[in-house]
Amino acid sequence: MMRGAQVCLLVLGVGFLLLGVIVGITAAQDEGVDEPPPASDAYCLLCHTKPDQVWHLASGESLSVTIDPAMLARSVHGESNPDGALACADCHPNFRYPHPASLSRSVREFQIERYAICRNCHEEQYTRAQDSVHGDFIRRRRLEAAVCIDCHGAHDVQPPDEPRQRISLTCGRCHGAIFEEYRGSVHGTALLDEANPDVPTCIDCHGVHDIQNPATNLFRVRSPELCGQCHGDTELMSRYNISADVFNSYLTEFHGSTVALFEQEAPNVITNKAVCYDCHGVHNIQAVDGDSVSIRETLLTTCRQCHPDASADFSAAWLGHYPATLDSHPTFFLVKRLYDVLTPLVLVLIGGLIGSDLFRRMRRRFSGHQDGR
Repeated sequence: MMRGAQVCLLVLGVGFLLLGVIVGITAAQDEGVDEPPPASDAYCLLCHTKPDQVWHLASGESLSVTIDPAMLARSVHGESNPDGALACADCHPNFRYPHPASLSRSVREFQIERYAICRNCHEEQYTRAQDSVHGDFIRRRRLEAAVCIDCHGAHDVQPPDEPRQRISLTCGRCHGAIFEEYRGSVHGTALLDEANPDVPTCIDCHGVHDIQNPATNLFRVRSPELCGQCHGDTELMSRYNISADVFNSYLTEFHGSTVALFEQEAPNVITNKAVCYDCHGVHNIQAVDGDSVSIRETLLTTCRQCHPDASADFSAAWLGHYPATLDSHPTFFLVKRLYDVLTPLVLVLIGGLIGSDLFRRMRRRFSGHQDGR
Protein backbone atom coordinates (compact mmCIF):
# COMPACT_ATOMS: atom_id res chain seq x y z
CA MET A 1 0.00 0.00 0.00
CA MET A 2 2.87 2.29 0.80
CA ARG A 3 4.41 1.48 -2.54
CA GLY A 4 1.14 2.34 -4.34
CA ALA A 5 1.04 5.75 -2.67
CA GLN A 6 4.61 6.48 -3.76
CA VAL A 7 3.76 5.55 -7.34
CA CYS A 8 0.78 7.93 -7.28
CA LEU A 9 2.92 10.78 -5.95
CA LEU A 10 5.51 10.10 -8.62
CA VAL A 11 2.87 10.21 -11.37
CA LEU A 12 1.41 13.45 -10.02
CA GLY A 13 4.87 15.03 -9.85
CA VAL A 14 5.67 14.07 -13.43
CA GLY A 15 2.27 15.43 -14.50
CA PHE A 16 2.84 18.80 -12.86
CA LEU A 17 6.32 18.95 -14.37
CA LEU A 18 4.95 18.33 -17.87
CA LEU A 19 2.20 20.92 -17.30
CA GLY A 20 4.77 23.53 -16.29
CA VAL A 21 6.87 22.78 -19.37
CA ILE A 22 3.82 23.14 -21.63
CA VAL A 23 2.80 26.44 -19.99
CA GLY A 24 6.34 27.77 -20.30
CA ILE A 25 6.58 26.83 -23.97
CA THR A 26 3.20 28.40 -24.66
CA ALA A 27 4.16 31.62 -22.87
CA ALA A 28 7.43 31.77 -24.78
CA GLN A 29 5.55 31.32 -28.04
CA ASP A 30 3.07 34.03 -27.09
CA GLU A 31 5.88 36.46 -26.35
CA GLY A 32 7.33 35.89 -29.75
CA VAL A 33 4.00 36.49 -31.56
CA ASP A 34 3.31 40.12 -32.58
CA GLU A 35 -0.09 41.75 -32.45
CA PRO A 36 -1.91 41.39 -35.76
CA PRO A 37 -1.41 44.46 -37.95
CA PRO A 38 -4.27 46.96 -38.25
CA ALA A 39 -6.83 46.17 -40.87
CA SER A 40 -6.07 47.85 -44.19
CA ASP A 41 -8.53 50.15 -45.95
CA ALA A 42 -8.88 47.54 -48.68
CA TYR A 43 -9.88 44.96 -46.07
CA CYS A 44 -12.55 47.26 -44.59
CA LEU A 45 -13.88 48.40 -47.95
CA LEU A 46 -14.41 44.84 -49.16
CA CYS A 47 -17.65 44.94 -47.20
CA HIS A 48 -18.29 48.63 -46.59
CA THR A 49 -18.42 49.62 -50.26
CA LYS A 50 -21.26 47.21 -50.91
CA PRO A 51 -24.58 49.00 -51.33
CA ASP A 52 -27.33 48.73 -48.77
CA GLN A 53 -25.07 47.65 -45.92
CA VAL A 54 -27.27 48.27 -42.87
CA TRP A 55 -26.79 47.74 -39.15
CA HIS A 56 -30.02 47.07 -37.21
CA LEU A 57 -29.91 48.26 -33.60
CA ALA A 58 -31.91 47.13 -30.61
CA SER A 59 -33.99 50.34 -30.69
CA GLY A 60 -35.38 49.30 -34.06
CA GLU A 61 -33.34 51.95 -35.87
CA SER A 62 -31.16 51.16 -38.86
CA LEU A 63 -27.77 52.72 -39.61
CA SER A 64 -26.24 52.59 -43.06
CA VAL A 65 -22.61 51.42 -42.94
CA THR A 66 -21.95 51.73 -46.67
CA ILE A 67 -18.96 54.02 -47.26
CA ASP A 68 -18.06 55.96 -50.41
CA PRO A 69 -14.23 55.91 -50.78
CA ALA A 70 -14.37 59.04 -52.97
CA MET A 71 -16.14 60.90 -50.17
CA LEU A 72 -13.39 59.92 -47.74
CA ALA A 73 -10.72 61.05 -50.18
CA ARG A 74 -12.36 64.49 -50.55
CA SER A 75 -12.65 65.07 -46.80
CA VAL A 76 -10.11 66.95 -44.69
CA HIS A 77 -8.85 63.58 -43.48
CA GLY A 78 -8.32 62.38 -47.04
CA GLU A 79 -5.84 63.24 -49.75
CA SER A 80 -5.61 66.93 -48.79
CA ASN A 81 -4.51 66.15 -45.22
CA PRO A 82 -0.97 67.60 -44.84
CA ASP A 83 -0.11 64.78 -42.42
CA GLY A 84 -1.28 62.13 -44.84
CA ALA A 85 -4.65 60.56 -45.37
CA LEU A 86 -6.14 58.80 -42.37
CA ALA A 87 -6.81 55.07 -42.66
CA CYS A 88 -9.96 53.36 -41.45
CA ALA A 89 -8.04 51.84 -38.55
CA ASP A 90 -6.98 55.30 -37.29
CA CYS A 91 -10.55 55.96 -36.18
CA HIS A 92 -11.71 52.35 -35.86
CA PRO A 93 -8.78 50.56 -34.16
CA ASN A 94 -8.86 46.79 -33.66
CA PHE A 95 -11.86 46.42 -35.93
CA ARG A 96 -11.81 43.14 -37.82
CA TYR A 97 -14.62 40.90 -38.86
CA PRO A 98 -16.54 39.87 -36.86
CA HIS A 99 -16.66 43.31 -35.24
CA PRO A 100 -16.54 43.64 -31.46
CA ALA A 101 -19.98 43.90 -29.91
CA SER A 102 -21.35 47.38 -29.23
CA LEU A 103 -23.39 48.17 -26.13
CA SER A 104 -25.22 50.96 -27.97
CA ARG A 105 -28.92 50.35 -28.34
CA SER A 106 -29.66 53.36 -30.59
CA VAL A 107 -27.95 55.34 -33.33
CA ARG A 108 -27.44 58.29 -30.97
CA GLU A 109 -25.88 56.14 -28.29
CA PHE A 110 -23.49 54.76 -30.91
CA GLN A 111 -22.53 58.29 -31.99
CA ILE A 112 -21.87 59.28 -28.38
CA GLU A 113 -19.80 56.13 -27.90
CA ARG A 114 -17.69 56.76 -31.01
CA TYR A 115 -17.06 60.54 -30.90
CA ALA A 116 -14.46 60.23 -28.13
CA ILE A 117 -12.07 58.84 -30.76
CA CYS A 118 -11.68 62.43 -32.05
CA ARG A 119 -9.67 63.14 -28.91
CA ASN A 120 -6.75 61.09 -30.21
CA CYS A 121 -5.87 63.84 -32.69
CA HIS A 122 -7.82 66.86 -31.43
CA GLU A 123 -7.07 66.86 -27.72
CA GLU A 124 -7.41 70.63 -27.18
CA GLN A 125 -10.69 70.97 -29.03
CA TYR A 126 -12.11 67.87 -27.35
CA THR A 127 -11.21 69.18 -23.88
CA ARG A 128 -12.77 72.57 -24.57
CA ALA A 129 -15.94 70.89 -25.76
CA GLN A 130 -16.17 68.99 -22.47
CA ASP A 131 -16.11 72.34 -20.64
CA SER A 132 -18.86 73.78 -22.83
CA VAL A 133 -22.62 73.86 -22.37
CA HIS A 134 -22.82 70.96 -24.85
CA GLY A 135 -20.39 68.84 -22.85
CA ASP A 136 -22.28 69.59 -19.65
CA PHE A 137 -25.54 68.41 -21.24
CA ILE A 138 -23.93 65.19 -22.50
CA ARG A 139 -22.71 64.38 -18.98
CA ARG A 140 -26.27 64.88 -17.79
CA ARG A 141 -27.42 62.34 -20.38
CA ARG A 142 -28.99 65.03 -22.56
CA LEU A 143 -27.92 63.08 -25.61
CA GLU A 144 -29.36 65.58 -28.08
CA ALA A 145 -26.52 68.01 -27.28
CA ALA A 146 -23.98 68.44 -30.05
CA VAL A 147 -20.80 66.35 -30.23
CA CYS A 148 -17.99 66.51 -32.79
CA ILE A 149 -19.71 64.64 -35.60
CA ASP A 150 -22.89 66.72 -35.35
CA CYS A 151 -20.98 69.82 -36.42
CA HIS A 152 -18.18 68.35 -38.51
CA GLY A 153 -19.64 65.15 -39.93
CA ALA A 154 -18.15 61.66 -39.74
CA HIS A 155 -16.60 60.39 -42.96
CA ASP A 156 -17.22 63.55 -45.02
CA VAL A 157 -15.54 66.12 -42.73
CA GLN A 158 -15.06 69.44 -44.55
CA PRO A 159 -13.44 72.76 -43.51
CA PRO A 160 -16.01 74.20 -41.07
CA ASP A 161 -15.71 77.79 -42.35
CA GLU A 162 -15.48 77.31 -46.11
CA PRO A 163 -17.61 79.02 -47.19
CA ARG A 164 -18.09 81.19 -44.11
CA GLN A 165 -21.87 80.79 -44.28
CA ARG A 166 -21.40 77.12 -43.37
CA ILE A 167 -20.73 78.11 -39.75
CA SER A 168 -24.20 79.46 -39.07
CA LEU A 169 -25.87 76.89 -41.30
CA THR A 170 -24.25 74.18 -39.18
CA CYS A 171 -25.51 75.69 -35.93
CA GLY A 172 -28.95 76.00 -37.51
CA ARG A 173 -29.26 72.22 -37.79
CA CYS A 174 -30.01 72.06 -34.06
CA HIS A 175 -30.96 75.67 -33.32
CA GLY A 176 -33.52 76.08 -36.09
CA ALA A 177 -35.77 78.71 -34.50
CA ILE A 178 -32.82 80.87 -33.51
CA PHE A 179 -31.31 80.48 -36.97
CA GLU A 180 -34.52 81.80 -38.56
CA GLU A 181 -34.34 84.90 -36.34
CA TYR A 182 -30.68 85.38 -37.25
CA ARG A 183 -31.50 84.72 -40.90
CA GLY A 184 -33.75 87.78 -40.99
CA SER A 185 -31.41 90.06 -39.04
CA VAL A 186 -29.04 92.66 -40.43
CA HIS A 187 -26.15 90.30 -39.68
CA GLY A 188 -27.74 87.15 -41.10
CA THR A 189 -28.93 88.81 -44.29
CA ALA A 190 -25.48 90.24 -44.97
CA LEU A 191 -23.80 86.88 -44.33
CA LEU A 192 -26.17 84.50 -46.10
CA ASP A 193 -27.39 86.68 -48.97
CA GLU A 194 -24.36 88.86 -49.60
CA ALA A 195 -21.51 86.65 -48.30
CA ASN A 196 -20.27 89.66 -46.33
CA PRO A 197 -17.14 88.58 -44.40
CA ASP A 198 -17.41 91.39 -41.83
CA VAL A 199 -20.60 90.39 -40.03
CA PRO A 200 -20.56 87.99 -37.07
CA THR A 201 -21.51 84.34 -37.33
CA CYS A 202 -22.73 82.28 -34.38
CA ILE A 203 -19.22 81.41 -33.17
CA ASP A 204 -18.08 85.06 -33.12
CA CYS A 205 -20.51 85.71 -30.27
CA HIS A 206 -20.75 82.29 -28.63
CA GLY A 207 -17.30 80.78 -29.18
CA VAL A 208 -16.37 77.60 -31.01
CA HIS A 209 -15.75 74.55 -28.84
CA ASP A 210 -15.97 76.15 -25.40
CA ILE A 211 -19.50 77.56 -25.83
CA GLN A 212 -20.90 78.76 -22.51
CA ASN A 213 -24.51 79.14 -21.39
CA PRO A 214 -25.69 82.56 -22.68
CA ALA A 215 -28.51 82.68 -20.11
CA THR A 216 -26.16 83.32 -17.16
CA ASN A 217 -25.73 86.66 -15.40
CA LEU A 218 -22.02 86.54 -16.23
CA PHE A 219 -22.74 86.38 -19.97
CA ARG A 220 -25.19 89.26 -19.64
CA VAL A 221 -22.84 91.72 -17.94
CA ARG A 222 -20.01 90.87 -20.34
CA SER A 223 -22.16 91.09 -23.48
CA PRO A 224 -21.39 94.81 -24.14
CA GLU A 225 -17.71 93.93 -24.47
CA LEU A 226 -18.70 91.22 -26.93
CA CYS A 227 -20.58 93.68 -29.13
CA GLY A 228 -17.78 96.20 -28.73
CA GLN A 229 -15.28 93.84 -30.36
CA CYS A 230 -16.80 94.70 -33.73
CA HIS A 231 -18.65 97.93 -33.04
CA GLY A 232 -15.62 99.51 -31.39
CA ASP A 233 -13.41 98.74 -34.39
CA THR A 234 -12.92 102.13 -36.10
CA GLU A 235 -11.64 100.71 -39.37
CA LEU A 236 -14.44 98.15 -39.64
CA MET A 237 -17.25 100.54 -38.71
CA SER A 238 -16.01 103.24 -41.09
CA ARG A 239 -16.87 100.94 -44.01
CA TYR A 240 -20.55 101.14 -43.06
CA ASN A 241 -20.72 104.71 -41.76
CA ILE A 242 -21.46 103.45 -38.25
CA SER A 243 -20.15 105.11 -35.13
CA ALA A 244 -17.30 103.22 -33.48
CA ASP A 245 -17.96 105.06 -30.24
CA VAL A 246 -20.82 102.78 -29.19
CA PHE A 247 -18.99 101.01 -26.37
CA ASN A 248 -17.46 104.15 -24.88
CA SER A 249 -20.70 106.09 -25.19
CA TYR A 250 -22.53 103.22 -23.48
CA LEU A 251 -20.06 103.21 -20.59
CA THR A 252 -20.43 106.95 -20.00
CA GLU A 253 -24.18 106.73 -19.35
CA PHE A 254 -26.02 105.26 -16.38
CA HIS A 255 -26.79 101.83 -17.84
CA GLY A 256 -23.26 101.12 -19.00
CA SER A 257 -21.46 102.44 -15.94
CA THR A 258 -23.68 100.33 -13.66
CA VAL A 259 -23.21 97.16 -15.72
CA ALA A 260 -19.43 97.76 -15.79
CA LEU A 261 -19.45 98.10 -12.00
CA PHE A 262 -21.36 94.82 -11.65
CA GLU A 263 -18.87 93.08 -13.94
CA GLN A 264 -15.96 94.22 -11.78
CA GLU A 265 -17.50 93.70 -8.36
CA ALA A 266 -20.15 90.97 -8.68
CA PRO A 267 -20.28 89.48 -12.19
CA ASN A 268 -22.61 86.63 -11.18
CA VAL A 269 -25.22 88.89 -9.57
CA ILE A 270 -28.21 89.81 -11.71
CA THR A 271 -28.64 93.40 -12.86
CA ASN A 272 -31.72 94.91 -14.48
CA LYS A 273 -29.77 97.64 -16.27
CA ALA A 274 -29.97 97.54 -20.04
CA VAL A 275 -27.26 95.92 -22.12
CA CYS A 276 -26.92 96.12 -25.92
CA TYR A 277 -29.29 93.28 -26.77
CA ASP A 278 -32.09 94.67 -24.57
CA CYS A 279 -32.47 97.53 -27.02
CA HIS A 280 -31.25 96.02 -30.29
CA GLY A 281 -32.41 92.42 -29.92
CA VAL A 282 -30.40 89.23 -29.62
CA HIS A 283 -30.49 87.25 -32.85
CA ASN A 284 -33.05 89.39 -34.70
CA ILE A 285 -30.98 92.60 -34.71
CA GLN A 286 -32.22 95.14 -37.26
CA ALA A 287 -30.53 98.16 -38.80
CA VAL A 288 -31.26 101.42 -36.94
CA ASP A 289 -32.22 102.99 -40.26
CA GLY A 290 -33.34 101.24 -43.39
CA ASP A 291 -36.36 99.80 -45.11
CA SER A 292 -37.77 98.32 -41.91
CA VAL A 293 -39.07 100.41 -39.01
CA SER A 294 -35.98 101.96 -37.46
CA ILE A 295 -35.02 101.66 -33.82
CA ARG A 296 -34.97 105.45 -33.57
CA GLU A 297 -38.65 105.55 -34.56
CA THR A 298 -39.56 102.97 -31.92
CA LEU A 299 -37.14 104.23 -29.28
CA LEU A 300 -39.84 105.21 -26.81
CA THR A 301 -41.44 101.75 -27.08
CA THR A 302 -38.02 100.23 -26.46
CA CYS A 303 -37.46 102.42 -23.39
CA ARG A 304 -40.87 101.53 -22.00
CA GLN A 305 -39.87 97.87 -21.79
CA CYS A 306 -37.98 98.87 -18.64
CA HIS A 307 -39.55 102.28 -17.96
CA PRO A 308 -43.32 101.73 -18.42
CA ASP A 309 -44.20 105.24 -17.18
CA ALA A 310 -41.86 107.02 -19.60
CA SER A 311 -43.42 110.14 -21.13
CA ALA A 312 -43.39 111.00 -24.80
CA ASP A 313 -40.26 113.14 -24.46
CA PHE A 314 -38.40 110.56 -22.33
CA SER A 315 -36.30 109.17 -25.17
CA ALA A 316 -35.52 112.63 -26.56
CA ALA A 317 -32.95 113.07 -23.79
CA TRP A 318 -30.79 110.26 -25.19
CA LEU A 319 -28.15 111.44 -27.64
CA GLY A 320 -27.47 108.03 -29.11
CA HIS A 321 -24.07 106.49 -29.70
CA TYR A 322 -22.86 109.30 -31.93
CA PRO A 323 -20.83 112.16 -30.37
CA ALA A 324 -22.65 115.48 -30.01
CA THR A 325 -21.79 118.08 -32.65
CA LEU A 326 -22.65 121.72 -33.17
CA ASP A 327 -25.10 120.69 -35.87
CA SER A 328 -26.79 117.73 -34.18
CA HIS A 329 -26.96 118.89 -30.54
CA PRO A 330 -25.73 122.53 -30.38
CA THR A 331 -26.75 123.23 -26.77
CA PHE A 332 -25.23 120.06 -25.38
CA PHE A 333 -22.13 120.53 -27.52
CA LEU A 334 -21.54 124.12 -26.29
CA VAL A 335 -22.23 123.23 -22.65
CA LYS A 336 -19.81 120.31 -22.88
CA ARG A 337 -17.14 122.52 -24.41
CA LEU A 338 -17.73 125.06 -21.64
CA TYR A 339 -17.24 122.37 -19.04
CA ASP A 340 -14.12 121.16 -20.87
CA VAL A 341 -12.66 124.64 -20.28
CA LEU A 342 -14.11 125.41 -16.87
CA THR A 343 -13.32 122.07 -15.21
CA PRO A 344 -9.52 122.25 -15.55
CA LEU A 345 -9.60 126.00 -14.86
CA VAL A 346 -11.51 125.50 -11.60
CA LEU A 347 -9.13 122.69 -10.60
CA VAL A 348 -6.15 124.96 -11.26
CA LEU A 349 -7.69 127.79 -9.22
CA ILE A 350 -8.54 125.46 -6.34
CA GLY A 351 -5.06 123.97 -6.47
CA GLY A 352 -3.61 127.51 -6.42
CA LEU A 353 -5.73 128.46 -3.42
CA ILE A 354 -4.72 125.34 -1.53
CA GLY A 355 -1.07 125.91 -2.43
CA SER A 356 -1.12 129.57 -1.34
CA ASP A 357 -2.81 128.62 1.92
CA LEU A 358 -0.18 125.97 2.64
CA PHE A 359 2.56 128.45 1.78
CA ARG A 360 1.01 131.04 4.14
CA ARG A 361 0.72 128.53 6.96
CA MET A 362 4.27 127.30 6.55
CA ARG A 363 5.58 130.86 6.36
CA ARG A 364 3.70 131.83 9.52
CA ARG A 365 4.95 128.75 11.36
CA PHE A 366 8.49 129.35 10.17
CA SER A 367 8.31 133.05 11.17
CA GLY A 368 6.98 132.19 14.61
CA HIS A 369 9.79 129.68 15.10
CA GLN A 370 12.37 132.32 14.19
CA ASP A 371 10.79 134.87 16.60
CA GLY A 372 10.85 132.26 19.36
CA ARG A 373 14.60 131.94 18.99
